[in-house]
Amino acid sequence: MTTRTFRTGEKRLGELIEEATVDAYDEHEQMSGFWSCIEENVVCPFRATVAGGDVEVSEFCWEENAIEAVCRKGQKTYAIDVGSLEFNEPLPKGYEWIEAYLSWRSYAH
Repeated sequence: MTTRTFRTGEKRLGELIEEATVDAYDEHEQMSGFWSCIEENVVCPFRATVAGGDVEVSEFCWEENAIEAVCRKGQKTYAIDVGSLEFNEPLPKGYEWIEAYLSWRSYAH
């Protein structure tokens, strides 16, 4: 398993995780908190890299137990786990919410 390096500092990640999960009683409610925070704070569209190729992330969706990014490459649109995104410069506004979700997820599972 590869360890992900976050651009957001550990203290800030902790603050964001606390904000997203403060009133949650179980993992489903915690996911719901992250979903809301990502939807409200991450500005789409933005450019990212997936498996070495450039994509445009147009929105996010919540599928079962994961938050996915809806990506477009050329004429093809597909959803992938947000953990597969590599952020390009300039970083999208609110990207730290995705990092907080990924940090939380690495400990929740």
